[in-house]
Amino acid sequence: MGTLWFNGTFISMGQEHETFEAIYERDGKIIDCGSKHELLEKWKNEILHKKNANGTFVFPGFVDSHLHLIGHGQKLLRLDLSKCNKQEALDQLKILSARDVEWIEALGWNEHNDPNHDTLTIDDLNAISQTRPVFVMRICRHAAYVNQTALQMAGIDESTADPAGGRIERDEDGNLTGVLHDAAVTLVQNCMPPLSRQSVKRALETAIQDCYRHGLTGGHTEDLHYYNGLVETMEIYEETINDRQPFRAHLLIHHEELDAYDYSHYKNKREISPFIELGALKIFADGALGGRTAALSSPYSDDPETTGLLIHTEDKLKNLVESARGRQLGVAIHVIGDQALDMALTAIEEAPVVSMRDRLIHVQIARKDLFKRIKQLPLIVDIQPRFVVSDFPWVIERLGQDRLPYSFAWKTLLLNGIPCAGGSDAPIEPVEPLLGIHAAIARKEPGKDGPVYGESEKLTPFEAVSLFTTGSAFAIGKEHERGQIKPGFDADFTILDQNLLIADEKTILNAEVVATIVNGKTVYHNERFEEIGDERIES
Repeated sequence: MGTLWFNGTFISMGQEHETFEAIYERDGKIIDCGSKHELLEKWKNEILHKKNANGTFVFPGFVDSHLHLIGHGQKLLRLDLSKCNKQEALDQLKILSARDVEWIEALGWNEHNDPNHDTLTIDDLNAISQTRPVFVMRICRHAAYVNQTALQMAGIDESTADPAGGRIERDEDGNLTGVLHDAAVTLVQNCMPPLSRQSVKRALETAIQDCYRHGLTGGHTEDLHYYNGLVETMEIYEETINDRQPFRAHLLIHHEELDAYDYSHYKNKREISPFIELGALKIFADGALGGRTAALSSPYSDDPETTGLLIHTEDKLKNLVESARGRQLGVAIHVIGDQALDMALTAIEEAPVVSMRDRLIHVQIARKDLFKRIKQLPLIVDIQPRFVVSDFPWVIERLGQDRLPYSFAWKTLLLNGIPCAGGSDAPIEPVEPLLGIHAAIARKEPGKDGPVYGESEKLTPFEAVSLFTTGSAFAIGKEHERGQIKPGFDADFTILDQNLLIADEKTILNAEVVATIVNGKTVYHNERFEEIGDERIES
C-alpha cells in the first residue's frame, strides 16, 4: 500500500521541461507518475494515503555533493566568527574566555569580513588569554590562528621545522606569527582533548536537522578522520541515521584512515544501510586560496614569494591513488590550484579507475590544457558555486587577470561535456542549496547590484538545479535511482514555493522550503504543507 501525491508541479529533472501532475510512491520508491486522474484510477486499490502538495513545486531531493556534515553541526553549536569583523571576533573570544572552558575555541574566522582586511595576530590572541590555549580555525579550514600557550603545548618554537604538507608561519625576523597552515594545524589539534562520542553525535544530529530545514535530503560528506577515527564515526552515523531520522549519507574515506578501514568490518562494503554508503578515498592535494596554500603553477600575484603548498609529493600522491585502486575504490581529490590539479590528473592517468567513479573536488584554478585532460578521463568535477560569492573580488588580486578565464569556470566545464555535481563545502560556506543555485546562476553577491564575476560562466537555472540533483546522483553512481522524479527512483523530494527553473534571481533568493521528504517520510515541513489523509479526491 502506498501514497498518492497530488496538487503540485512535480519536476522530473530528467528533461528540462518535463513535469507531472501527481506521483504514486510506495515503500520509499516512486512507482508511477502522471495525472491525478490516471494514478487514482490505476492504483485505487493500493492507495493508503493521499498527500496534498498545495500548489507547490516538487523537485527531486537536493543533495549536497561535498560538505563536512559533523563540522557543519559543530559550527551551529560552537562560537562561529564567520560574520564578524576583527573587533567583533575579539569581543566574542573575550566573552568565551570568561567561561570555564579548557580551550578557547572558535570557527569560521575570515579576515575579508573586516573592512581593512585586518587579521588576527598572536598578540591579539595572547591578550585573550596567557594561561589557556586559544585556537581559531580559519573559514577555509586550511589554517588556524593560535596564541603562545597553544604553540607551547604543541612544542612549536622558532626552531620547529615545517611538517610535510604544512607551514608554520613566521615574520621576516623569524618570529612565530601564531598562524599555522594545513598539516601544521594538526600539531596543535593533537594536543586538544578528544571529542566525546556524545558531542560528535549531537553535532551530527544538529547538522541533519538543519539540512532538512534547507531542503537537503542527503549529502556526500568527509568526516571519517577527525572525530576519533573511522570506526567510531561510522558507528555514530549508524546510531543517528535510520528510519526515524533518514538522510542519504555518502561518506568519503580519508586517506589516513586506510589502515583502520582495512581492519574494520566495513572493508569492501559500500551499502552500510539503506541510508549510509561508503565512497571514494579522499585525498588532499593542496590547501586553499585564502591562506595562499592552494598550489599554483606560477607565483601568487599578490605574493610573488610563494606558489602555495602541495600536501604530498608527486610519488606519494600516485601511491595513494594506487592504494585506492588496490581496494577497488575511486578517489576524490581536493584540488584548488592548477599545479595540484596537474599532479592529480597525472596520478589518475597512471592508475585508471577500476570501479567506483573518481571525482575532483573544487577545481577552482585550471588551464586550457588541464580541461582537455579532464575531458579525456571518466571524471566528475565537484564544484561549490558559492565560492564565487565568497572569493571575489579579493581573488582577482591574488590570481591576476591572466588566470581568471579558467578559474571558477563552471560553464566551461559543462560545455566541455564534463559532468559536474554541486555542493557547499559547509561549514566553510552556507549549507543552503538555494544559495548555491543562486550563485551558479547570478555569480554575484545575493541581493545586491554589484558586479557579476565571469558573466560567460553563468549557468542556466536547469543546469544549476541539476548540480544538486542529477549531478550529485551521477557522482556516486546512483543516477538510475536518485536525482530524478520518475518510476523506480527514491521518493526523496525538496518541495518549494517557487519553480526555480523559471524564476528570476530575486525570486530564487526569496524561495522557501515548504517541506523535505526522505524515503517518502516528511522530515521537515512548515505551515504551508498539510497532509490531507484519506479524504476523497475529485477526479
